[in-house]
Amino acid sequence: MGSKYTKRYTDESKRDVIALVGSSGKTVTAVARELGISSESLRGCYRKAKAGRCEGTLGELSSAECEELKRLRRENREQQQTIEIPKKATAFFVKESDR
Repeated sequence: MGSKYTKRYTDESKRDVIALVGSSGKTVTAVARELGISSESLRGCYRKAKAGRCEGTLGELSSAECEELKRLRRENREQQQTIEIPKKATAFFVKESDR
């Protein structure tokens, strides 16, 4: 449980305020002051929203495209690791056989 002084905001209200920060050109602190909310709370929500957003070179991606990009990057990373293991093993055995 949170403190009795902690305000809880709905996801919808958070999205609206974050959109306001992005579209208004004002700072997070200025928007928070206008709305009467904590600038630190708004800053934290804004950072989380920006971190979760996928932006490509051609603009923002849809959520489906973002998920596909994450999946493909994960698969690529796993394949690179799969390739590295035989390379290291080969180098080890070549070095051992030279002794």
